[in-house]
Amino acid sequence: MLSKPFQFKQFTIHQDKTAMKVGTDGVLLGAWVKIDSNYFSALDIGAGTGLIALMIAQRSTIELIDAVELNNDAYEESVNNFEQSQWGDRLFCYHASLQEFTEEIDDTYDLIISNPPFYTSTYKDLSEDRAMARHAESLPYSDLLAGVAKMLSEKGSCAFIIPFCEEEEFIAEAKKFKLFPNRITRVKGAKNTPIKRSLLQFSFSEKLIEKSNLIIELERHVYSDEYKKLVQEFYIKM
Repeated sequence: MLSKPFQFKQFTIHQDKTAMKVGTDGVLLGAWVKIDSNYFSALDIGAGTGLIALMIAQRSTIELIDAVELNNDAYEESVNNFEQSQWGDRLFCYHASLQEFTEEIDDTYDLIISNPPFYTSTYKDLSEDRAMARHAESLPYSDLLAGVAKMLSEKGSCAFIIPFCEEEEFIAEAKKFKLFPNRITRVKGAKNTPIKRSLLQFSFSEKLIEKSNLIIELERHVYSDEYKKLVQEFYIKM
């Protein structure tokens, strides 16, 4: 059964081939990340459908937006979504693992962003492709952060969305690469539910951390003002 394209206000995501469809995590990260007006280049690690790279293109004047994707079907989908967007001349996807890409690329990026794979309790119930995308063993945080630290420009920043329960471990791992948290937003799906995700932005500069919380829904299908303000430039019905 074919998946319908996901229509955003300024671009469309075709996702027939990919195991990982458009989800809240990617939209949150693409909308939340702070983008300096002086940034020239950006990299999306684990592009999937190309969603986050397209959001960065919509939000900024960054001239060079690269993406890297290992899965063949996701890579083809990402390339197609880039080409059909109005920012096709700024977007390019590489078909490679992060490790291969890091070895081949000598340039640095001002912004690096990733919605990395992570373990969930539903792992065994997922298809192989989807499970690989969701399971941290396919790209351990140590490998991800090593690659990011090597490719990030001196004054650049990098941003991630991860499970809240792994926040402390992730920050500790990042510090090994001299990456320090500058912004942290903890996300709840609903007002009375536990914190589910952490949005994290790092740089090589140690600064006072901007901390905040975000609740997505006040009740079923009633979204918080903060969430609506964050994503309103993307979702058609927001």
